[in-house]
Amino acid sequence: MQPHSDHAPFICFPGKAKFIGELSVPVAPFDQKSGRETWTVAFAPDGSYFAWSQGHRIVRLVPWSKCLTKFSTSHSSEGTNPAGGHQDGDECRVPPAADEPCNHTIDCGDIVWGLAFGSSVPEKQSRCVNIEWHRFKFGQDQLLLATGLNNGRIKIWDVYTGKLLLNLMDHTDIVRDLTFAPDGSLMLVSASRDKTLRVWDLKDDGNMVKVLRGHQSWVYCSAFSPDSSTLCSVGAGKAVFLWNMDDYSLVRKLEGHHNDVVSCEFSPDGALLVTASYDTRVIVWDPYKGTILLEQGHLFPPPSPIFAGGANDRWVRSVSFCHDGRHIASIADDRLLRFWSIEEKAPQAIAGLASGLSCAFSTDGTVLAAGTRDGSVLFWACPRSTPPLQHLCRMALRRLMSTQQVEALVIPTPLCDYLAYRVL
Repeated sequence: MQPHSDHAPFICFPGKAKFIGELSVPVAPFDQKSGRETWTVAFAPDGSYFAWSQGHRIVRLVPWSKCLTKFSTSHSSEGTNPAGGHQDGDECRVPPAADEPCNHTIDCGDIVWGLAFGSSVPEKQSRCVNIEWHRFKFGQDQLLLATGLNNGRIKIWDVYTGKLLLNLMDHTDIVRDLTFAPDGSLMLVSASRDKTLRVWDLKDDGNMVKVLRGHQSWVYCSAFSPDSSTLCSVGAGKAVFLWNMDDYSLVRKLEGHHNDVVSCEFSPDGALLVTASYDTRVIVWDPYKGTILLEQGHLFPPPSPIFAGGANDRWVRSVSFCHDGRHIASIADDRLLRFWSIEEKAPQAIAGLASGLSCAFSTDGTVLAAGTRDGSVLFWACPRSTPPLQHLCRMALRRLMSTQQVEALVIPTPLCDYLAYRVL
């Protein structure tokens, strides 16, 4: 480990994250300033596609396997310099066979803030009784892309054809974030600056099921738990809300942040919830009890609540939970991308990233995609290590049991603390 320097927020330098490649778009001479932000990036649940909002109403859909092939080819010939891994989005275009996925460029008609893939695999019945009357019958091979727009509309697209299927209109302000229930029900939740979340049933031709009210200001992000029973929503005014999605009731409000909360995600087993805030911190919570398990700071020493509640150069913009259940990635305004382990308070690896806005792990958890203000997306390899057998067993158990159920087990206290993630 290297010694501490004035430029490092932690006592020791973490490792350097491995850069893989970049997707970017051509820039016209007059198009250098605003409107090109990649507010969101997303991977399809089956790993077949990657999508990002490249600015100026445009969403790009590219086959993920072809991108990986291109990145591998670039690195084998040009090394690991980020400039060497540069790819134009069109360079992932390879003449496809009849059954292979192909690229799509979608003009959404307005600035795109939110993206989400939805799949009806595994099949789950709609809550609507008269399903046979519906205009759309989504099959198990259907893959949808939802886009949240600046004008408050939500457009639903067929990923394989690029065709517009539905146009959902009810929000009165920007749709900042979208998320599909992971159970295949095609229930979609939209988070908006109009202070509401709205629940849509795409198997019921996109009819709105419920409006979730409670936020006093903008709603920035929402995320489903892996079993689709719980929704987390975060927003301005330190808000972190948990909702029961069976009856659409507010379960609890989590208190601990000192500034706007802008990003959230559950761990793969649903036992942990991670949130990112402008207060310079990422917090890992126990969603069942609402307690803080771990704080990962982006400023050392940690700022006072007064400083954290105002403007600073360490605002955390986005956070994502890796599918191995052990790693978290965060993007902050200090021009760094950080990879964290849930077992440590200091990052495992970092990488320089100017003007980062969004991030997401690939479906297999091996790659992190990060969107920037200039419409490009950069990719890094997630730090890899063989997970201990204890952690795998803990994840398997926690997929089925809440914290309260774990605490009711007649087992030694150290084991209970480990299963409850109090000992990470």
